[in-house]
Amino acid sequence: MAVNDDLKLCLLKRAFSMFDSSKQGKIEKEKVRTILNTMVYSYDDKELETLLDGEDNEGTGKLDFDSFCRVATHFLDEDDEALQRELKQAFRLYDKEGNGYIPTSSLREILMALDDQLTPDQLNEMIAEIDTDDSGTVDFDEFMEMMTGD
Repeated sequence: MAVNDDLKLCLLKRAFSMFDSSKQGKIEKEKVRTILNTMVYSYDDKELETLLDGEDNEGTGKLDFDSFCRVATHFLDEDDEALQRELKQAFRLYDKEGNGYIPTSSLREILMALDDQLTPDQLNEMIAEIDTDDSGTVDFDEFMEMMTGD
């Protein structure tokens, strides 16, 4: 299972909906630049402009979610450091005490947010694979390994 791709999609959906405040299914091209600034370490501005113009066939200055994904993943695929930062941030949200681990119940929430089609059995199976010592917790390295498949 390519959780890495699911995670990217989940992050992109979240970013897109944050900027699609009117819920019209479109965001301004300039907002794509803002999102990339937070998610990607560096990118070529001219290359971004070319991609944005290519996706904005009607010249509206706006992109739908699919167009946004094509532009963003073009740069995200080149920047795994950014993905690692995003994962670290997601992990910290659930590791409120800063213990360096999260309970498997939190991991279940993360997995369900990434793929709402997962059955309880599939979730249990995935968690059992990650929490091999049956401690009921997952540390950041285990979390990273699960999310990136490394």
